[in-house]
Amino acid sequence: MKANELRQMYIEFFEERGHKTIASASLLPDNDPSVLFTTAGMHPLIPYLLGEKHPLGKRLVDIQKCVRTCDIDEVGDLTHLTFFEMLGNWSLGDYFKAESISMSYDFLTTKLNIPIENIAVTVYEGDENVPRDDESYEIWMEKGLKDHQIFFYGRKENWWGPAGLTGPCGPDTEIFFDSGKAKCSETCGPACNCGKYVEIWNNVFMEYNKNADGTYSILKQKNVDTGMGFERVLAIMNGKNTVYRTELFIPIIEKVEELTGVKMIEDNEKSFRIICEHIRAATFILGDQKAITPSNTEQGYILRRLIRRAIRHCKKLGADNIVCEIADKIISMYCDVYPELSENKEFILTQLNKESTLFAKTIDRGLKQAEKYFNHISSSSILSSELAFKLYDTFGFPIEFTQELASEKGIMVDMDGFYEKFKEHQEKSRQGAEAKFKGGMADNSVQTTKLHTATHLLNGALRTVLGDSIYQKGSNITSERLRFDFSFHRKLTKDELIKVSDIVNEAIQKEINITCKEMSLEEAKNSGAVGVLDNKYGRKVKVYTIDGYSKEICGGPHIENTRKLGSFKILKEESSSSGVRRIKATIQ
Repeated sequence: MKANELRQMYIEFFEERGHKTIASASLLPDNDPSVLFTTAGMHPLIPYLLGEKHPLGKRLVDIQKCVRTCDIDEVGDLTHLTFFEMLGNWSLGDYFKAESISMSYDFLTTKLNIPIENIAVTVYEGDENVPRDDESYEIWMEKGLKDHQIFFYGRKENWWGPAGLTGPCGPDTEIFFDSGKAKCSETCGPACNCGKYVEIWNNVFMEYNKNADGTYSILKQKNVDTGMGFERVLAIMNGKNTVYRTELFIPIIEKVEELTGVKMIEDNEKSFRIICEHIRAATFILGDQKAITPSNTEQGYILRRLIRRAIRHCKKLGADNIVCEIADKIISMYCDVYPELSENKEFILTQLNKESTLFAKTIDRGLKQAEKYFNHISSSSILSSELAFKLYDTFGFPIEFTQELASEKGIMVDMDGFYEKFKEHQEKSRQGAEAKFKGGMADNSVQTTKLHTATHLLNGALRTVLGDSIYQKGSNITSERLRFDFSFHRKLTKDELIKVSDIVNEAIQKEINITCKEMSLEEAKNSGAVGVLDNKYGRKVKVYTIDGYSKEICGGPHIENTRKLGSFKILKEESSSSGVRRIKATIQ
């Protein structure tokens, strides 16, 4: 099965069942402090899962670009990816468990022709707070699955949410492809990692709300959120044990072989995978409509890390300055499905070239620092784990380079100690990522709604003061403040900041009603609304207007009148990345 065939088959299947197709959202989520990147199809739909009316109705289907960063260091094995595509279908208060499970089952068995005996599923086993999901169990039995194909698990495996401390949540039923391998033990099941069972689809049933006191209540609007891993399913449909053996990666691998003059074999396969996967991820991040650049913070840091890790493995294959040519190949492979890659090709290649040049300078600085350390160590001695990790963490010097230099000088490196420190570093990074989830869906408080509305006024004020060439590059909202990134080439003056702040406060004092109107994308564009105007599916959009100050395409939520904002204050204005400024502000 071809990749485009699977994409088209999925979309058409759900369109035939009343779903409307929505375009993949940006990889950088709007107004969601819980994540650095869009990690699932759920993120762009948060307002609608919480009750906002979607312009296209209650049944939606999409293919969402996603980036997950918790396991970057695991990329190189058979399965882990940072960038992937997620096939998703949605019910916003429409159908529920019976219809959702039936559609998933029908797609797998009638469209993908997966035999029923190769399907296994998991269902929530229940606990003292929420009962066992017998409804899903009975539906699967009605579909013809046998008891030995249905497994009950607890919250770790079969419960979603809430994204924060409170909010929508519920049980899920996960669908697995049974490879036919023998069970590794009597207790072997989908939760086992022996490889017999491969997860392909997850149907989440948001039917509960977790309250502040820890109790659960039934949601008024019950939603269905499903996600199927595109790359994983494509591999299964083509009888491959890894996504790297599919058409999504084979042409990239062949390009790396051509550029390096090295064939992929077992000894270097991990490097090939890392190069192909990381440059693919970096290409999509750079090609995104919000066009972030490599930096030392947040999304820019992840992007830099991906690029530099790929470059390191290119060097292991004996090649320099090939990342742009690899990215060019990736753009040509994906541009028909994601035209933004060809539209932003020059930006992608320019940024990759800049980062390659910068990393070369970093390597030079690391070499000089490493020489200083080695000069203070006698032959046959050991470079401490502290110094080895400092070279890695502070100077960005790859540990493999440190080992090679040390070996040439007859010096050992305390690698056990280094890996201990590296694991501590990983754990802190994971904890930081998990801490991000304190907000998200649950953090849709009155205060964050106010700050969301304030970003519209800020955007409008910036365009008034600095010109219409200003456009939003990203935003992040917590209950304490808003952070707004926008395109501009220099630091704002004190007078400009005062003017911006005065315009926002003027709008607040005028007590303007905020209106929302649904219209086509073309109508929105002609009306002067700002926002993302390049939707390849031509869907309807919501346009929020604050008369005289702002007109934007947005999913919401918003307050009803500007008077509820109180007063607006800019806390800080700074550089975010090249050509992008950042304002932090609050309301009181």
